[in-house]
Amino acid sequence: MRIDTKGLVDRTQPLRFRFDGVDYPAYQGDTLASALLANGVRLVGRSFKYHRPRGILTAGSEEPSALVEVLEGGQQTPNVRATVQEVYDGLVTQSQNRWPSLKHDLMAVNDLAAPFFSAGFYYKTFMWPRSFWERLYEPAIRRAAGLGSLSGKHDEAVYEKAFAFCDLLVIGSGPAGLMAALTAARAGADVILAEEEARMGGRLLSDPQEIGGGAAADWVAGVLAELGALPNVRLMTRTTVTGAYDQGTFGALERVGLHVAPKPGVPRECFWRIVAKRAVLAAGALERPIAFADNDRPGVMLASALRTYLNRYGVSAGKRVTLFANTDGARAVARELAAAGVQIAGLIDPREDASTAEEFPVHAGAVITGTKGRHGLSEITVKKGGTEFRIQTDCLGLSGGWNPTVHLTCHMNGRPDWREDIAAFVPREGAVPGLIAAGACNGSFSTAGALREGRAAALRAMSDMDKRGPEIDLPQAEDMSYYVKALWAVPGTGRAWLDFANDVTTKDVKLAAKENYASVEHMKRYTTQGMAPDQGKNSNVAALAVLADATGRGIPETGTTTYRPPFVPVSIAAMGAGGRGAGFAPQRFLTSDQASRDRGAPMIEAGLWYRPSYFPKPGETTWKEACDREVRMVRESVGVADVSTLGKIDIQGKDAARFLDLVYTNTFSTLPVGRVRYGLMLREDGLVMDDGTTARLGENHYLMTTTTAAAGLVMRHLDFVQQAFCAGWDVRFISVTESWAQFAVAGPKARVLLNAVLDAPLADFPFMACGSVRVGGVEARLFRISFSGEEGYEIAVPTRYGESLFRDLLAKAETLGGGPYGMEALNVLRIEKGFITHAEIHGRTTAFDIGLEKMVSLKKDCIGKAASQRPGLTGPEREQLVGLKPLTPDRPITAGAHLFVPGDEVKRVNDQGYVTSVGYSVTLDSWLALAFLKDGRARHGQTIRLVDHLRSIDVLCQVSDPVFHDPEGRKLRA
Repeated sequence: MRIDTKGLVDRTQPLRFRFDGVDYPAYQGDTLASALLANGVRLVGRSFKYHRPRGILTAGSEEPSALVEVLEGGQQTPNVRATVQEVYDGLVTQSQNRWPSLKHDLMAVNDLAAPFFSAGFYYKTFMWPRSFWERLYEPAIRRAAGLGSLSGKHDEAVYEKAFAFCDLLVIGSGPAGLMAALTAARAGADVILAEEEARMGGRLLSDPQEIGGGAAADWVAGVLAELGALPNVRLMTRTTVTGAYDQGTFGALERVGLHVAPKPGVPRECFWRIVAKRAVLAAGALERPIAFADNDRPGVMLASALRTYLNRYGVSAGKRVTLFANTDGARAVARELAAAGVQIAGLIDPREDASTAEEFPVHAGAVITGTKGRHGLSEITVKKGGTEFRIQTDCLGLSGGWNPTVHLTCHMNGRPDWREDIAAFVPREGAVPGLIAAGACNGSFSTAGALREGRAAALRAMSDMDKRGPEIDLPQAEDMSYYVKALWAVPGTGRAWLDFANDVTTKDVKLAAKENYASVEHMKRYTTQGMAPDQGKNSNVAALAVLADATGRGIPETGTTTYRPPFVPVSIAAMGAGGRGAGFAPQRFLTSDQASRDRGAPMIEAGLWYRPSYFPKPGETTWKEACDREVRMVRESVGVADVSTLGKIDIQGKDAARFLDLVYTNTFSTLPVGRVRYGLMLREDGLVMDDGTTARLGENHYLMTTTTAAAGLVMRHLDFVQQAFCAGWDVRFISVTESWAQFAVAGPKARVLLNAVLDAPLADFPFMACGSVRVGGVEARLFRISFSGEEGYEIAVPTRYGESLFRDLLAKAETLGGGPYGMEALNVLRIEKGFITHAEIHGRTTAFDIGLEKMVSLKKDCIGKAASQRPGLTGPEREQLVGLKPLTPDRPITAGAHLFVPGDEVKRVNDQGYVTSVGYSVTLDSWLALAFLKDGRARHGQTIRLVDHLRSIDVLCQVSDPVFHDPEGRKLRA
């Protein structure tokens, strides 16, 4: 099916590819679709619902039918559009959505049962009987659902993400896009020209016409040569702009390595975030088919696709071609095919006044009413007036007119406007701020019109940016008027297909209207029209025209469905590039990270930070041995822990104290300078958000600390409160978490250790004090606070000094019998003291639940105070924080276990509470737990049953106060 005198493929570079186990030849520059057509392959897939045979309909990314799977070793990618996939040597593909083979698909039995599968059949069928859902309906649907298949293996391919900034983004490289880019480039603007095809030129690559007195291809080559030589221009081929977003941001998918054989390290795709001051949309228009009985057979294509395969790829899609079109453009296609030696069986034009003066048969005022050929078109039935006749043909080109590619202009809730003269929707001015539509996507279908609008759009964009655009003469080009007589569907009794992928017919749309799904959005969901991978690019406008006719409304009143990004399918791996494995979440490392690893500390993640779990010593074989030693070390000597991960928010301003009173339950305006106070923060619904300490460093200067996990959450909350409730207050705050490295020094010898590193020994420094100190001549901050229950301090230095101070503290601590301690020991120490973390304030607890209801001040208001007093958030029926100690001290207990009254049956209705934190206390020689128990504070001394069926644990525990160690607090105030 190759035409030797046509095409832009490189015939000096032959290739081989495989489709459904058969090897075929191709040339460099072929797409899979053009190569299959060149080899006479017309049947390439099956439709979704009825599994009807499907061929190639288009030549671009709007393809609804020719979806295949690409096999690359362990990689298996479904739903690849054959019209987009470029052939490379060794490409392996297979058809999808069929079994056992493409030609003999047993699921095609659905087509015989089509009368039972009308629009909305699933809503009507699967409602009754209800008991059938889980046993019959759902399993059957799951087996039948889906398009294509996956390998079941992890995707090990490489994907990238990238960012770009420009003055002008030009989307599309047809005549309008090239002229816009050239105009802006000569004005000195930074220009990005994005084209989804492998070659730039748009429809000029498929349309052999003249521009400026020479071949269009020569004009394209000249413009691209000039643009490519300019330092302020970036040409991006194989790049589809997929979405328009706020503030001039556009998403774009670049197919980096999909056109070559897979190579290690070469990314498959790159997802771009492009920020442009202005943008020109020159995305062209999409040809639409005409619906008539059995118009979905392989061999039925768009007329523009026939032209593209002929002129760009040197391929004739058929040996005996017929065209059915209501525009004059299809005549040019027929003439070009005839000139290339392809037999034209006829041109069917429904317009009564259409000219018949051609070298091939023209049937004016005629329509097609049916087709024949199961796996490939063989015959069509034509009706003219009251007579019918048949034409033997193996390829039918359809053209029902053109739809401007308005999608990007609607991505910010804009709606297009209907133009009666072209029977199509066009972009609405200003729908996307800074985006200007030009050329065919703006309803200008001549080459001269596209050139004019491209230049005008660029000049307007330059003017908006205070840049002076150059005077560029427009080359002479075709300027024919566009005349179309709207024809959406041919009346008849057979099924006329609108959505080729999802098997939606005109009858389905009419049924939706009859059953009162008259809204275009309701019709879409009831019929699944436009919900396939192509998102209805070829069928939506025709479907809403049929709906308009069925409801007696006009097309403008019927409206369009909502266009949403992405414009073409985008793989999740590309959108989340870099977010796999270690890149799934940001990795945050302490300044002491290397020092901890040098001591063999295994690292665990906490709020995206990596913190040491424990510090093993020679001879210790388990983490528990190291943990017990570290706990004992802190209780008897001194320990050092890196607590830099705690959120640190610097708050300043005359209203800073007033602001803190609003966000905390307790009062901070009375806090003296040089002192620290513990605070509790509520959400607006009255539940606890976070706890922490805040130090008053100066008259109007505070430093708030938060838990590691909630640092970002609290910062966001403060920002909301400031904007929503006190925008006029004199208060500013900023996160300084990464600016300070902070270390806890805890234990009976803590003061001795600090005096060994401070430039001046500590004088009177009481519990909950703060102040400035110096370490090796460096200004530092010292806080006397404790999360262990021992005499404790936290010393903070600028981050760049963190590692040095940590190593120095450890060296001096070891001379005192101390050393570092990790997260495991830290957790045990705080459980012994009954200190809470987000294991306890997990989003469902109140101040009452954790025993801090008295911290909610009665003298002032605060965020969440009113909501915290709602019925049900206090009282004995609430689960309250308690301590648990197993009656047999060495019996292990687990977090997540549930609590029951001894003797009660272990079932949900008897559940009394749950365990949140557990640790073995070497200090008390027993397992300890913090838990929430119904009316827990009134049940101290009682016995409760702890059950964890998952881990086969069933233990009796004694309920106690959550503070197990030094309840009077003598040690931390020493």
